[in-house]
Amino acid sequence: MKNAFLIIDTQVDFCHPEGALFVPGAEQDVERMAALIRANTKMIDHIVVTLDTHHVLDIAHPLFWHDTNGNYPLPFTQITGEDVDTKRWIPRFSPEKAINYIHNLEADGQFTHFIWPEHCLIGSRGAALHDTLFQALRYWSKQRDLDYSAIQKGLYPLSEHFGIFRAQVPDLAVPETQLNTALITDLARFERIYIMGEAKSHCVASSLKQILDFAPELVPKLIIVTDCTSDVTGLGYLADSIYAEAKSRNVRFMESGAVFN
Repeated sequence: MKNAFLIIDTQVDFCHPEGALFVPGAEQDVERMAALIRANTKMIDHIVVTLDTHHVLDIAHPLFWHDTNGNYPLPFTQITGEDVDTKRWIPRFSPEKAINYIHNLEADGQFTHFIWPEHCLIGSRGAALHDTLFQALRYWSKQRDLDYSAIQKGLYPLSEHFGIFRAQVPDLAVPETQLNTALITDLARFERIYIMGEAKSHCVASSLKQILDFAPELVPKLIIVTDCTSDVTGLGYLADSIYAEAKSRNVRFMESGAVFN
C-alpha cells in the first residue's frame, strides 16, 4: 500500500501564535503531524507540502483597496459585489479585473471576498514552514532517501488561491491560476492520500472541494486527518457543505492516532 501525505499551508503565519494569521489549534496540529511522520517514516512514500505565498499588494490585503476618503479596509472586512459597484471600496490596482473578480467569486458561491492581515509574504519568515514540521520532513527525507515536494500558491495578486489545485477565479492568461494537473497526476500514483494542514475552513476545504470537482479519481483515495487541521476562528461554517459532500462521497475521516493502525 503506497501512501502520500498532502500537507497544506503549515506555515509560521498560520501555525505560530505570533503569526500574522494564526489559526488557534494549529500549533498542536503541527505537533501531531510531526509525530505522525516520525513514527511512521517507512509507511509514508511521498510528502507534498504547499506554501501559501503572497505579495504585499494582494487583492486580499488591505493596501489593495481604499474608500472614498483614502482609508484602507481593516483585516476581516468583507467586500461584496455591491460594495465595489457603489464604490464603498475601490481597488487601487487593475480596477476592472479586481471588480470582475469580486463578482465572479460571488457567482461561484463558495466564498465572498475577505480582507486578511498581510500574511505569508514572499521571502518572509511567516511564509516558511513551521520549524517543528520542517525538522520532521528533514528526518523523513534522511530516513527514506526521498525529498518532499514543495508547491507555492497565491503569487498571482488578483485572485485568492485557497485551494491548492487552482485559483478561486482562474485567469486564462496566467498559467499558475489554472488547474494543476501535474499535482493531480503526482498524487494519483498513490493508493492513499492523507490530507492535513491549515486552515480547515479555507485552504483545506477548498482543496478538498477542488478534488471533488476536478479530480474524482482521487476521491476514493482520500483520508482527512481530523486532528491535524483547525478552523479560522468563527468561520468554520463556511466549509460545512464541502465536508458534508465529502462524507456523502465516502471520503474517510480519522484522527492521527488511527493512521496506519
